[in-house]
Amino acid sequence: MSIEERILESSILIVDDTADNVDLLIMMLEANGYTNLKGVTDSREVNDLCTQHTYDLILLDIRMPHLDGFQVMEQLRYSRSMDYLPILVLTAQNDIETRTRALELGAKDFVTKPFDRTEIQLRIHNILEVRQLYKEKQQHNLLLQSIVDERTRELQQKNDELQSSRHNIIQCLGRAGEYRDNETGMHVIRMASYARLLADALGKDKTFVKDIWSAATMHDIGKIGIPDHVLLKPGKFEPDEWEIMQRHTLIGAEILGEASSDIMRMARSVVLTHHERWDGKGYPNGLKGEEIPIEGRIVAVCDVFDALTSDRPYKKAWSVQEAVDYLNENSGTAFDPELVFNFLQILPMIHEVMAAFPDRQSGN
Repeated sequence: MSIEERILESSILIVDDTADNVDLLIMMLEANGYTNLKGVTDSREVNDLCTQHTYDLILLDIRMPHLDGFQVMEQLRYSRSMDYLPILVLTAQNDIETRTRALELGAKDFVTKPFDRTEIQLRIHNILEVRQLYKEKQQHNLLLQSIVDERTRELQQKNDELQSSRHNIIQCLGRAGEYRDNETGMHVIRMASYARLLADALGKDKTFVKDIWSAATMHDIGKIGIPDHVLLKPGKFEPDEWEIMQRHTLIGAEILGEASSDIMRMARSVVLTHHERWDGKGYPNGLKGEEIPIEGRIVAVCDVFDALTSDRPYKKAWSVQEAVDYLNENSGTAFDPELVFNFLQILPMIHEVMAAFPDRQSGN
């Protein structure tokens, strides 16, 4: 449809308290091909009409009973403040004060009564041409926004898929490391679940809670580099063996490297710091208190709890109560006391995880 056709189909509201003036304008506009016209003589109807319908132009008289043209424009400016609504003022007043006030209230043009037919037709046409160009621009903007929104959704979906793949790879690597000394790999699933629950109990945001689950699964990836005679030794480590065992934190950090993504940076932090102690006597760097990243402190509590309550080549599983006693005894020395407190508050949920992911005997 051409712009001229759209102009002739524009919706026009004529507001004048004199019915003859309304009829004259309608007859004149119909003669020029305009097809969508509405006239009212009671200015009190205008605001409701503009709420129910979209008008491209209002021909508005100034001097009217009940509500004058200024009051009508004030109502429209308030109720339609975000919309472009052209108003052509029809007035017998030609003083600068009237014109200035009308412009301030949103009028786009003036026609002085008694009006010249050619002049008013041209002014109406010009205003409607601008109005149609404005609507065309709005529609174009909506189309562009729709395209942008669609592309954004597609990119978000791709990003979600990439994130999901990244998390899956991390979890597989974590379980691969865990299989070295825990054939079912359930320790890493339980411990990561504990870490997620504890992070949530601490009020961490959703991204942190999601990321720490995957990062925690990587905590012992460095065990890949520990010889079997040390890693699987059923008895107590000799000093040189303990030194070798401690290297798994550094080996894990080397495996992960200097990652660019947030999740991999968190995983590397967990690998390096989950054996640090609150009192500074941990390894590999002897970090103390809040020098230890929060993700490392979280995993330290969860890892020790699950290790204590699981069978290992060098020990039988402790009872939950024995593990709880150990956490309490070492709160403020080995572990962040706030995290121990919060961990014990979520113990019922910890029990649910333990029941859901028990260790199974190899071959079963």
